[in-house]
Amino acid sequence: MTQAIEILMVEDNPADVELTKEAFNEGKLNNVLNVVSDGEEALNYLHKRGRFTDAKTPDIVLLDLNLPKVNGKEVLAEMKGNKDLSYIPVIILSSSEDTADIKTAYELNANSFVTKPVAIDDFLEVIKSIEHFWVEIVKLPNNVA
Repeated sequence: MTQAIEILMVEDNPADVELTKEAFNEGKLNNVLNVVSDGEEALNYLHKRGRFTDAKTPDIVLLDLNLPKVNGKEVLAEMKGNKDLSYIPVIILSSSEDTADIKTAYELNANSFVTKPVAIDDFLEVIKSIEHFWVEIVKLPNNVA
Protein backbone atom coordinates (compact mmCIF):
# COMPACT_ATOMS: atom_id res chain seq x y z
CA MET A 1 0.00 0.00 0.00
CA THR A 2 1.56 3.26 -1.08
CA GLN A 3 -1.19 5.80 -0.45
CA ALA A 4 -1.34 7.20 3.08
CA ILE A 5 -4.45 6.34 5.05
CA GLU A 6 -5.80 9.34 6.97
CA ILE A 7 -7.14 8.29 10.36
CA LEU A 8 -8.98 10.64 12.68
CA MET A 9 -8.94 9.54 16.30
CA VAL A 10 -11.45 11.23 18.58
CA GLU A 11 -10.24 10.45 22.09
CA ASP A 12 -9.99 12.44 25.32
CA ASN A 13 -7.71 10.00 27.16
CA PRO A 14 -4.05 10.89 26.43
CA ALA A 15 -2.87 7.40 27.49
CA ASP A 16 -5.13 5.73 24.91
CA VAL A 17 -3.90 8.16 22.25
CA GLU A 18 -0.26 7.33 23.04
CA LEU A 19 -0.92 3.58 22.99
CA THR A 20 -2.71 3.91 19.66
CA LYS A 21 0.20 5.89 18.20
CA GLU A 22 2.60 3.23 19.46
CA ALA A 23 0.57 0.42 17.91
CA PHE A 24 0.33 2.22 14.55
CA ASN A 25 4.06 2.96 14.61
CA GLU A 26 4.80 -0.72 15.20
CA GLY A 27 2.61 -1.60 12.24
CA LYS A 28 4.91 0.38 9.94
CA LEU A 29 2.10 1.01 7.47
CA ASN A 30 1.64 4.29 5.67
CA ASN A 31 -0.87 5.92 8.05
CA VAL A 32 -1.41 9.47 9.23
CA LEU A 33 -3.02 9.61 12.68
CA ASN A 34 -4.74 12.90 13.47
CA VAL A 35 -6.14 13.30 16.98
CA VAL A 36 -8.80 15.55 18.47
CA SER A 37 -9.86 15.36 22.10
CA ASP A 38 -13.58 16.12 22.10
CA GLY A 39 -16.67 15.83 19.96
CA GLU A 40 -16.84 19.52 19.14
CA GLU A 41 -13.29 19.42 17.74
CA ALA A 42 -14.20 16.28 15.79
CA LEU A 43 -17.12 18.02 14.09
CA ASN A 44 -14.98 21.08 13.36
CA TYR A 45 -12.30 18.80 11.88
CA LEU A 46 -14.79 16.87 9.76
CA HIS A 47 -16.51 20.04 8.52
CA LYS A 48 -13.13 21.82 8.06
CA ARG A 49 -14.05 24.72 10.34
CA GLY A 50 -11.84 27.02 12.40
CA ARG A 51 -8.28 25.77 12.79
CA PHE A 52 -9.14 22.69 10.71
CA THR A 53 -9.82 24.43 7.37
CA ASP A 54 -6.92 22.56 5.76
CA ALA A 55 -7.68 19.17 7.35
CA LYS A 56 -7.77 16.19 5.03
CA THR A 57 -10.95 14.16 5.00
CA PRO A 58 -10.23 11.03 7.02
CA ASP A 59 -10.42 7.59 5.48
CA ILE A 60 -11.37 6.12 8.87
CA VAL A 61 -12.59 7.58 12.17
CA LEU A 62 -11.78 5.96 15.52
CA LEU A 63 -14.43 7.39 17.82
CA ASP A 64 -14.76 7.19 21.59
CA LEU A 65 -18.31 7.49 22.93
CA ASN A 66 -17.68 9.28 26.21
CA LEU A 67 -16.34 12.63 25.06
CA PRO A 68 -16.52 16.14 26.47
CA LYS A 69 -18.60 18.90 24.83
CA VAL A 70 -20.29 16.73 22.18
CA ASN A 71 -20.48 13.00 22.90
CA GLY A 72 -19.49 10.28 20.46
CA LYS A 73 -23.07 9.27 19.69
CA GLU A 74 -23.82 12.83 18.57
CA VAL A 75 -20.69 12.90 16.40
CA LEU A 76 -21.65 9.55 14.87
CA ALA A 77 -25.22 10.72 14.20
CA GLU A 78 -23.95 13.90 12.54
CA MET A 79 -21.49 11.98 10.37
CA LYS A 80 -23.92 9.32 9.22
CA GLY A 81 -26.66 11.88 8.63
CA ASN A 82 -24.45 14.03 6.40
CA LYS A 83 -24.06 12.93 2.77
CA ASP A 84 -20.52 14.33 2.62
CA LEU A 85 -19.39 12.30 5.65
CA SER A 86 -21.68 9.27 5.79
CA TYR A 87 -19.42 7.05 3.67
CA ILE A 88 -16.46 7.34 6.09
CA PRO A 89 -16.11 4.16 8.17
CA VAL A 90 -16.52 4.87 11.88
CA ILE A 91 -15.05 2.44 14.37
CA ILE A 92 -16.33 2.96 17.89
CA LEU A 93 -13.41 2.41 20.25
CA SER A 94 -14.86 2.67 23.73
CA SER A 95 -14.36 1.40 27.24
CA SER A 96 -18.12 0.75 27.36
CA GLU A 97 -19.42 -2.80 27.32
CA ASP A 98 -23.00 -1.63 27.84
CA THR A 99 -25.33 -3.41 25.44
CA ALA A 100 -27.40 -0.23 25.06
CA ASP A 101 -24.30 1.69 23.90
CA ILE A 102 -23.42 -1.06 21.44
CA LYS A 103 -26.96 -1.25 20.06
CA THR A 104 -27.25 2.54 19.76
CA ALA A 105 -23.90 2.77 17.96
CA TYR A 106 -25.05 0.26 15.35
CA GLU A 107 -28.47 1.93 15.05
CA LEU A 108 -26.54 5.12 14.24
CA ASN A 109 -24.67 3.15 11.54
CA ALA A 110 -21.29 2.64 13.18
CA ASN A 111 -19.20 0.29 11.08
CA SER A 112 -17.90 -1.58 14.11
CA PHE A 113 -17.82 -1.40 17.90
CA VAL A 114 -14.64 -2.39 19.73
CA THR A 115 -14.32 -2.39 23.50
CA LYS A 116 -10.96 -1.10 24.70
CA PRO A 117 -9.09 -3.74 26.65
CA VAL A 118 -7.71 -2.71 30.03
CA ALA A 119 -4.36 -4.50 29.70
CA ILE A 120 -1.79 -2.54 27.69
CA ASP A 121 -0.62 -5.50 25.57
CA ASP A 122 -4.23 -6.38 24.75
CA PHE A 123 -4.96 -2.76 23.81
CA LEU A 124 -1.97 -2.71 21.45
CA GLU A 125 -3.12 -5.96 19.82
CA VAL A 126 -6.65 -4.61 19.31
CA ILE A 127 -5.30 -1.49 17.57
CA LYS A 128 -3.05 -3.62 15.37
CA SER A 129 -6.05 -5.80 14.48
CA ILE A 130 -8.11 -2.73 13.58
CA GLU A 131 -5.26 -1.47 11.44
CA HIS A 132 -4.83 -4.83 9.75
CA PHE A 133 -8.51 -5.18 8.90
CA TRP A 134 -9.40 -1.58 8.01
CA VAL A 135 -6.14 -0.63 6.30
CA GLU A 136 -4.77 -3.81 4.74
CA ILE A 137 -7.90 -5.84 3.93
CA VAL A 138 -10.85 -3.48 3.43
CA LYS A 139 -11.20 -1.24 0.38
CA LEU A 140 -11.87 2.28 1.68
CA PRO A 141 -14.08 4.72 -0.25
CA ASN A 142 -11.44 7.46 -0.53
CA ASN A 143 -8.94 5.01 -2.00
CA VAL A 144 -11.12 3.49 -4.71
CA ALA A 145 -10.29 4.83 -8.16
